Amino acid sequence: MPPDVLRLRNMRFFAYHGLFPQEGELGQRFEVDLEIHRDFAAAGRSDQVEDTIDYQRVYQLVEEVVTRRRFKLVETLAEHLAQAVGQALAPVRLTVRVRKPHPPVAAHFDGVEVELQRSYD
Repeated sequence: MPPDVLRLRNMRFFAYHGLFPQEGELGQRFEVDLEIHRDFAAAGRSDQVEDTIDYQRVYQLVEEVVTRRRFKLVETLAEHLAQAVGQALAPVRLTVRVRKPHPPVAAHFDGVEVELQRSYD
């Protein structure tokens, strides 16, 4: 039976990641989705928070990485998010998506998104 999934969808943060100098000066919005794959049957039976994942704590971990660190690449940001959450919740399997809705490029599209899947024992 595959593990269950807890999703934190479309977390939004203002941060200063990017290759271009203006990104480090002006900043921009970033969006993060996180899927946590784990068996939640015990929480479903007990109705006790101790048997599940505290998603407020997970949000705080994500917020800390996104807003207190700086990276050139969205891929690096996503990797550091996966590591922070994965190490805190191990054993766990994660899917992390990071979106930059308005990258400073001369093109018309809905932004850029990176998706990573990682496992932590």
